[in-house]
Amino acid sequence: MDADAVVVGAGPNGLVAANVLADAGWDVVLLEAAAVPGGGVRSADIAAPGFRADLCSAFYPFAACSPILSGLELERHGLVWRHAPAVLAHVLPDGRSVLLHRDPLRTAESVEQFSAGDGERWLVAYAHWRRLADAVIETMFTPFPPVRAAGGLLRRAGSAGLLRLGRLMTLSVTELGQELFRGEGARLLLTGCAMHADVGPDGAGSGAYGWLLAMLGQQFGFPAPEGGAQALTDALARRLRSRGGELVCGARVTRVVVGHGRALGVLTDDGRAWRARRAVLADVDAPSLYRDLVGAAYLPPRLLADLEVFRYDRPTVKVDWALREPVPWAAGGAELAGTVHLGGDLAGLSRSAAALAVEDDPEVPFLLTGQMSRVDPTRSPPGTETYWAYTHLPRRLSGCDRDSAEIAAYAHRIEQLLAGAAPGFADLVIGRSVQGPADLANENANMVGGALGGGTAAIAQQLMLRPVPGLGRSDTVVDRLYLAGASAHPGPGVHGGPGANAALAAIARARPVTGGLYRTVIGTGHRLVYGPHRSG
Repeated sequence: MDADAVVVGAGPNGLVAANVLADAGWDVVLLEAAAVPGGGVRSADIAAPGFRADLCSAFYPFAACSPILSGLELERHGLVWRHAPAVLAHVLPDGRSVLLHRDPLRTAESVEQFSAGDGERWLVAYAHWRRLADAVIETMFTPFPPVRAAGGLLRRAGSAGLLRLGRLMTLSVTELGQELFRGEGARLLLTGCAMHADVGPDGAGSGAYGWLLAMLGQQFGFPAPEGGAQALTDALARRLRSRGGELVCGARVTRVVVGHGRALGVLTDDGRAWRARRAVLADVDAPSLYRDLVGAAYLPPRLLADLEVFRYDRPTVKVDWALREPVPWAAGGAELAGTVHLGGDLAGLSRSAAALAVEDDPEVPFLLTGQMSRVDPTRSPPGTETYWAYTHLPRRLSGCDRDSAEIAAYAHRIEQLLAGAAPGFADLVIGRSVQGPADLANENANMVGGALGGGTAAIAQQLMLRPVPGLGRSDTVVDRLYLAGASAHPGPGVHGGPGANAALAAIARARPVTGGLYRTVIGTGHRLVYGPHRSG
């Protein structure tokens, strides 16, 4: 079969890439190995019938702020966003909680209870964010280097302000919290948000992630699609088909066909060949694309060497429950939040991350949990709750599945922690499902070893260093082949950035007048970074 573009992988980035190309008038075919599209954005009744659970991602602050997704107008294709009464709660061991609301005054009231003056400090920090938010968001989602977007950020912040912002972004979230606030409440909101990624609270750059996610939660909330994460995937798929794009599931790509240094198409495991007249875009992790689908014969030795030190983010274990009643939190206010963090105070969170850093089991794991029926009552029968929790694991457990003793032990510890924070929790369980790292990888091959982010969020693998030291763009060393997954800048999160950037790069390369110049510039950059190319 022939098409202008073949897109590999129907995760959110692959779906976005295919939609952007279809909007440009391209003939697009999207190939997905699984029986249904979505990758990490899928739903099913896995704990009990009638309890709709999200198989991986559940809340979407990046989707809410993404100019890419908003530009696709997915609401016209059936997508409905839902919000819980409160965005986020962090439950402390002593029974207190701090809450992030979409109303900044209510957030300020909550953090004020931990230290006088922190309420006003929160409002000042949020006002600073709002002055910069549009420019920061544009900079995040613009292909690297974001020249125009960075110019807008400079105009908003001024040169001195931009330097101070740059300094803040290099801080650990522990240091950032200490500089901005006096009490534990506001610092816990930042730190818990930072720990959504795989960088500990004392790691360089973790402050940027914690600040960004907390401020996005304050401005946009942590919304979820009505009916489950699958509704977001379904809206993207319906939109693609309405533009004439073709989505083929059960088609596992085994090889990117390369000739004379150019991507010509792909082969699938059923023996079919799919010719790409203009481009191949791959929503897969970087090592799998280069090593498995392309092959070493077509790659510079320097790139192959850099891939040897590519780091995935940490593996995870996820537990889903069907509950006959909502979670009976001892901490007042936690019942209002869609997302709930627990697992200690600030010192406890640092101890948990430090244990993982030395590949040990945390005494008290940090839990990220979701009360989905609180956000969206369609997820379960009236009066019940669809609930989940996950935590990061030592890397030694990346190959373990739900049947292993190690994963069973972690699931037990998670439930013990919940029982302490919500007495009577165990008595409410109707059904339960556990996914270990290997189970997550089986659901979605991009979740290598149970890693959710397509590569670590550590500062050494961001911007022009993502996925390896290079240009920080979706272009690859193979002409007309583009990396469209979370291994590419701007990285993990359901926002469509890597997919849209890859599609725009393919469109720019295919322009009859400027395409040759575009490839000359990109090719020269790659040769400077990686050395001579191979043609196979």
